[in-house]
Amino acid sequence: MAVEGGMKCVKFLLYVLLLAFCACAVGLIAIGVAVQVVLKQAITHETTAGSLLPVVIIAVGAFLFLVAFVGCCGACKENYCLMITFAIFLSLIMLVEVAVAIAGYVFRDQVKSEFSKSFQKQMQNYLTDNKTATILDKLQKENKCCGASNYTDWERIPGMAKDRVPDSCCINITVGCGNDFKESTIHTQGCVETIAAWLRKNVLLVAGAALGIAFVLGIIFSCCLVKSIRSGYEVM
Repeated sequence: MAVEGGMKCVKFLLYVLLLAFCACAVGLIAIGVAVQVVLKQAITHETTAGSLLPVVIIAVGAFLFLVAFVGCCGACKENYCLMITFAIFLSLIMLVEVAVAIAGYVFRDQVKSEFSKSFQKQMQNYLTDNKTATILDKLQKENKCCGASNYTDWERIPGMAKDRVPDSCCINITVGCGNDFKESTIHTQGCVETIAAWLRKNVLLVAGAALGIAFVLGIIFSCCLVKSIRSGYEVM
């Protein structure tokens, strides 16, 4: 009875953990898609460290969701092999996340540099390409930023007057608000650092939560359930 009660308790905690796994997985996938959209808009279509970042994030999220499914099946059926597989998968996720963290640290400057160069390249076409203008206006409006490094980047754009920035740079956007602007009426910070800060904050938040849940609680609960299953077999 004690073994059965302990198993039920561990299973309940594991189910709660698996729900958290699913939430983290969905969060990672959503962030990966968001990063992909941003980079696709502002970075050229070359295969670079920056362009691979969202693919890795989405892959980790999808794998985490698969792990949650395996763990759920193992807990429901009280299957020893599935729970061992679940524990192994958690270890693999740990290795992948450590590798991603190291790669992100190593390539952080390269990714930021790519983004900055591509953003500035897109800015050159702002006045001649309506599609590019729409994309940059959307990025500046949503992220409350202006230019790549800062608002002065627009002074170097051919055809753009020195006392003018796109209306999307304005704090309160109205038609023509970017003409004869004052610094107090526009967002002066650059989009590269603003977007990079958003990515760091959100990716680290979700990845950190997934890391803590997966390796502190996940491995403990899965090992406890495996032990309970083995104890049940020995009693029988």
